[in-house]
Amino acid sequence: MALLDVTRSCLDSISQISDHLEGSVLYLDAGCVESFQILGGFPLLLDLGVHVVCSLENMTSLDAVIDWNPASAKKLVVITSRLLSDAHRYILRCLTTHQGVRHCRIFTSISEIAHSAYPDSPLGPDAFHEYESLLVQDYEELVKKGGKKAVPSEDRNLEKYISSEDEGWSRLTSSEEDITQLEASPSGRDSYEDILTSHREDVGQKLVVSVHHFPMILCPFSPRVFVLPSEGLIAEACLSAESVDSLSPGLPPLYIGMPPDGDDIPPGATLTAHFLYHFAAKMDLKMEIFSIGDLSKTVGKILTDMSSLYDVGRRKKSAGLLLVDRTLDLLTPCCHGDSLVDRMFLSLPRRKRTSPVSHVKGPETSLRHGPRICRRAPLDVRIPLAEILTEDGGKADKFRLGERIEVFLSGWNSGSSTPQNFDKGGESNRDQNLQSPIYDPELLSGCFVSSENFRGTSYLEAILDRKTKDGTVLIKKWLQETMRKESVVVNGKIRPGFPTKLELESMIKALSKSQTCLLRNKGVLQLAAAATVAIEELNSTRWDAFLSAEKILRASAEDTSQGLAAQIVDLINKSVLAVKSDSSKGILSFQDALLLTITGYILAGENFPTSGSDGPFSWQEEHFMKEAITDAILENPVDGKLNFLHGLIEELQTNRDRIKLKGTKVMGSMEIKDDDFDDQWESWGDEDADINTTSEEVYDDMQLKLELRDRVDNLFKTLHKLSGTKKRNLLLKETLNSENILNGDQYANKGVLYKLLARILNKHDLPNLEYHSSTMGRLFKSGFGRFGLGQAKPTLADQNVILVFVIGGINGLEVREAQEALSESGRPDIELIVGGTTFLTPDDMFDLLLGDSAYV
Repeated sequence: MALLDVTRSCLDSISQISDHLEGSVLYLDAGCVESFQILGGFPLLLDLGVHVVCSLENMTSLDAVIDWNPASAKKLVVITSRLLSDAHRYILRCLTTHQGVRHCRIFTSISEIAHSAYPDSPLGPDAFHEYESLLVQDYEELVKKGGKKAVPSEDRNLEKYISSEDEGWSRLTSSEEDITQLEASPSGRDSYEDILTSHREDVGQKLVVSVHHFPMILCPFSPRVFVLPSEGLIAEACLSAESVDSLSPGLPPLYIGMPPDGDDIPPGATLTAHFLYHFAAKMDLKMEIFSIGDLSKTVGKILTDMSSLYDVGRRKKSAGLLLVDRTLDLLTPCCHGDSLVDRMFLSLPRRKRTSPVSHVKGPETSLRHGPRICRRAPLDVRIPLAEILTEDGGKADKFRLGERIEVFLSGWNSGSSTPQNFDKGGESNRDQNLQSPIYDPELLSGCFVSSENFRGTSYLEAILDRKTKDGTVLIKKWLQETMRKESVVVNGKIRPGFPTKLELESMIKALSKSQTCLLRNKGVLQLAAAATVAIEELNSTRWDAFLSAEKILRASAEDTSQGLAAQIVDLINKSVLAVKSDSSKGILSFQDALLLTITGYILAGENFPTSGSDGPFSWQEEHFMKEAITDAILENPVDGKLNFLHGLIEELQTNRDRIKLKGTKVMGSMEIKDDDFDDQWESWGDEDADINTTSEEVYDDMQLKLELRDRVDNLFKTLHKLSGTKKRNLLLKETLNSENILNGDQYANKGVLYKLLARILNKHDLPNLEYHSSTMGRLFKSGFGRFGLGQAKPTLADQNVILVFVIGGINGLEVREAQEALSESGRPDIELIVGGTTFLTPDDMFDLLLGDSAYV
């Protein structure tokens, strides 16, 4: 039987809808663009006959220019990773732009049942058919009122209709701005009038709309590793409501032994369960479901109920599904492990997010207690390949290509009243064009593509299984073999062993001199360019500084709580000194020190669970840490993304400026000469005013310090949560007891995912691992068991396919450790697939725990 391949399954799913895609104008939302980008699906779309691929959120009038004939587009296809109600306004804009469209097919990654179950969705159990009729009705209303500037009235008409149906619809924004730009020139006005005329002539031809479910919208990093797109609803959906046991809407609740049920089930749990069910169906798998963690048990129960309804009698390949809560192991994604992929994702810039999509109708409904969403960082990294290829490191070559793109696109910008001027040497024009809304510098950046391979081996799959040094050496080997194949010689000698940044860049430039060679080997060249960013001095120094600090914290955690607290205080003070002295790059910042404080508290919770009444440290130890953090915030500028300081950043900056100004005045007064003594009599009468001003400043300063202390106290309440409850520590101790597997630091420093798989594959008992029996299984166990027909409880180790899904996200280190656990088990017959809600870096964890996405 063929091995499972997530990447191939995603591409096959696209091919299965080829009849709908052929000859169509295709619109993808931000989540789908992210998925197709990593999947490498855009060439396949063009092979299947798609006329053009456009962005759903960033639709422009240029999209209508298909085959040099605006009326040529007869078929419109939209693929979205969000609710139909969220995409509704964008779909209407597409239909009003492409006036010749008579068939509109919409594919959504959210299933029909999930649409009806989502709290803010107005659609019922028959969601797809309901939306088909709604879209046709709204579109026809726009066409009929086209003679009276129909599109700008879109907001009023749609909201009036939708509010009568349900209060959960998204606010439909007006397209008036787009239409105004079209009407700015005579050609634009004529085009707009032609659109309305065409609409009125074709009103008798009813628009045909069909909605379908397309579940395979995901980001496969390799054939056996995947995450969900960051800008899709499933990854953004709330995993825990704000409570004493939750940390962030992007993380499951902390383990308390009481899984959420009924109305308390967060929307993210329902959406995750529906995705996993349809994902398994596409992969032709029948799942035996196991879970550990409160939210995972809830997801497992939903999955079991769905499987019991639809999978009876169907013959599929058996597989074991292991669901794990991210909050059972917050330490691993917070730390900087030995993973080249983790270094790349932390070092490379990301694509900017699209404008946020609101799940409520507007500001007037802000008092509604709807579920929050977690705005995650896009997975689409920007690899600076163009910067490496420029000989002088400047923007000259980059500008030449950008200028050509700008000149071509500006010809279609009919709404522009002032034509672009290009001179031969004008730097001002050059800078202006590089900042043009049409020209996007990100078009010249590379990205990861999972389908790129070297002699059948996926590039990303190979480096996911390797440490930083091994992965970088492997990339160097690929480059050398590619150079031999292309008969390319590099200037200078390449030393054996770990490559330097200059060596990788020289090989990249040598292989890029020919455009055909560049296109043939773009996969390995982009990966090598990403490696150069990861190992450059600035990023490498910062990563190594984190590694050193984390080793010190681990060693201190094995000793005493006093030693660990002293190390945390020392890290905070050093981050402050680094800012004051303006020292060399790579030194850890105050935000980095806070991330290390999180690591220290998690380690303290594992090693000193009973040191303090509320937390793992004594009152005196915690007091020293609070004072260090308070002083650091008062003395130095802090990042505005710290959620526990929300609304206090400006006051802190004003206070620092006042202290700085006061210090300057004091220094100036010390330089007053004796000859100026007589002049001071003139200000003698202002002494009372100075006293009053000083008193007010002292009062404001004391108020600010008290407010800041309250905020820091709230921060430490979150740190107490991170140190873990007794129930969670007891769960991990009982489940992951390692005395029968490995001894020593090698096992102790591994993540929870490795420890779980090591015990499972070695067929050790896991007392807290819950098996979710199907309806038929429970019937055999309870009813037929008395007649000797009962079924034995299955185990994960008996399955030839194991799918591990971490609710909340995974990182590269965990993927490598999971493969290590499989290799050490001596079970080559097992196929292991690892998935998660998103791909996490330490910066992402900081945002989830203390940043904009935190409940602190």
